[in-house]
This record gives sequence, structure tokens and C-alpha cells, in this order.
Amino acid sequence: MVKILIHGCNGHMGQVVSRLAMEDGQIQTVAGVDPFPGGEHSYPVFQSLKDYQQGAEEKADVIVDFSSAKAVDELLSFCEETKTACVLCTTGLSEEQLARVKEVSGKTAVLKSANMSLGFNLLQNLLKKAAVVLAEAGFDIEIVEKHHNRKLDAPSGTAIALADSINEEFDGAYHYIYDRSGRRQKRDEKEIGISAVRGGTIVGDHDVIFAGEDEVITFSHRAYSRNVFAKGALQAAKFLKDQPAGMYDMSDVIGS
Repeated sequence: MVKILIHGCNGHMGQVVSRLAMEDGQIQTVAGVDPFPGGEHSYPVFQSLKDYQQGAEEKADVIVDFSSAKAVDELLSFCEETKTACVLCTTGLSEEQLARVKEVSGKTAVLKSANMSLGFNLLQNLLKKAAVVLAEAGFDIEIVEKHHNRKLDAPSGTAIALADSINEEFDGAYHYIYDRSGRRQKRDEKEIGISAVRGGTIVGDHDVIFAGEDEVITFSHRAYSRNVFAKGALQAAKFLKDQPAGMYDMSDVIGS
């Protein structure tokens, strides 16, 4: 049995994680943390991690985080101090925060992935193989991501992760272009264009387009509900429970 704390339990994703955790016989939610009211839970909810530390009857093995970038600093300090493992699902982190994540992973197990979907992470592995063949054959690379109108960061962390996974295969030879408005110049063959769409209730769509001479190959991932991300996060929590300090991602979960 893996005991979890849901950080951001009253948010949209936190509530999905909470519901699916109840249906999982290997997961027990012992507490939630959220400064904002909302939702009915079968476990105690605290306004801060400090309140949880002082008042919780049961301690979590792993924290599953779907909160906000501004809440991550306190979370990382807590994990470092208490040596609590963390599945970090919040996106839109600053460079300073990402450096802090790496620092904390030296003290406890931290799993961070731009996208918690198992299907997406398999797609990422396929893209690496395809990019080597197609880019060397002269194909241009473009990424288009689409999300709901409440998403704050753009482009999505997932889109950046897709670009990074391709770029790693070429030792960082590509640079990213986020906006072509006002640019009157030919496309550089070593650029990856990343475009963002925001509207409606789109859960998360990502297309990676390889455009060559007279043919186009598109790799796509569509999330039709938030369940796919919550399921992946819970799988990650099960994996992380007994892991030593270090930095992990969903490829470790898939390969376990």
C-alpha cells in the first residue's frame, strides 16, 4: 500500500487524482493540501504543508503534486526537509525552480515529467527514433499544442518536452521559434516551431509535424479526459515509494 498526499487536492486535477486513488486498491490517500476551499474528501485537508506536518495523524510516503508554480517553492523545501518523495506534475516552472528541483532530488526521490500520460511518454520515445531519420532527410519540424482556455502557461511544458526530446538526439543543434509574427525571413532548417492554441475545454492535444518534400508525417497525442494524467501520476507514486534519492521521469516508470 502506498500512502499519498495530494498537493492541490481541490483543483481540477487534484480532484481527479483523489477520485481515481479511491478506486485503486494499492493507493491510500492520507491527506490533502490546498489553501483554497472546494470539494468533499474522505481524508483531512490542510491549508498548508506546515499545517499537515503538525496535524496529520498519518504521514504520506509520496506527495502527488498538481498545484501551481507559486506553490512549488514551499513544496520543494518541505520534501527536502522531510525526505518525502514527490511526483511533481505542476508545469510552468521557472529556470530557478527547475534548478531547485534538481537540488532537492539529491536529498529525496523526485519524479518530474512534463506529461504524466503513459501513452504520451511512449510517443516521446518513438519521436526520438523518427527524428533521426526524418530530420537528416531534410524534413522540417513543427509542434502545435492545444489546451483549454484556463491554462496559464504557453507553450505547454509538454510541447517543450517534445522539442527537447528531439533536440537531444542532435546534441542541441536546434533552436525554438515561438512566434513568427513580424518575421520576414526564410525558415531556418535548424529551428523547431512551437505554436499554442487556447480555447474551450480541450484537455490536451499535441501534434509533431515532420514536413518534407511532397509529404508530411504527423505524430499526434490526444487526451480526452484528465484521467490519463491522474492514472500516470498514481503509477508514478507506486514506482517512487521505494526509490532512493534521485531524479526520475515517466520513462523510468514505463521501464520498471
